[in-house]
Amino acid sequence: MAGALAGQTAIITGASGGLGGHFARLLAAEGAAVALTARRLDRIETLAGEIAGAGGRAMALRLDVADAETIPAAFGEIETALGPVSILINNAGVGGEGQALDLTVETWNQTFDVNVRGVFFAAQAAARIMLANGTAERADARIVNIASIASHTVLPGLSAYNASKASIAMLTRSLAREWTRKGIAVNALCPGYIETDINGFWWGTEGGQKQMKLFPRRRLMEASDLDAAFMMLCGPAARAIAGSVITIDDGQTLPGGG
Repeated sequence: MAGALAGQTAIITGASGGLGGHFARLLAAEGAAVALTARRLDRIETLAGEIAGAGGRAMALRLDVADAETIPAAFGEIETALGPVSILINNAGVGGEGQALDLTVETWNQTFDVNVRGVFFAAQAAARIMLANGTAERADARIVNIASIASHTVLPGLSAYNASKASIAMLTRSLAREWTRKGIAVNALCPGYIETDINGFWWGTEGGQKQMKLFPRRRLMEASDLDAAFMMLCGPAARAIAGSVITIDDGQTLPGGG
């Protein structure tokens, strides 16, 4: 399959969810071989079959990024199967819902194990591979962390999630500062509200409808609204982009309500 990313190999964590699957299809459509990783193997196997049926190259591999010690071996297996890894999409995430007074240690730890610890060690493993396989030396290496408007805006009732995504914004800049000279472009994308597996239950409720009416355009975003910025960060255009935390939110975080 020809395209701007032909000959490259991309890893997507959390590929069983809506955004992860959407990103995988985008990368495959541009010619990248895609490794789909997630805890739910059945869902990513179906997606891998879909991509292969459309003429792309894909594999599915069970991976729980909260189990950070397993990440390097998984990424090595992917490189053996698909070729030199040049793109990592750090998409895996959990919601961490709950009022601050009600949060348990378990919920807090789970949120940070996936949303921060998993992101860091996936980035570390990918960077080591990219430095070893030559993609960094050619300045073709890309790490895109999927953050959130919660990186810089308070989302009520989500203190653990907010803190984890704020961590990702600073982690992105820190890794970029260390690795940009080595040829690895590390950046983050901060989407606004899109209906996903994490938040889908909310938008049909009275509270969800009230919240949506506060957005300037009184709607949720579509996953496709992220496409242009996402592909910019994955492709040749990111050769001069390092440590950027880019917000695409349909104006949802503009002050003043709807």
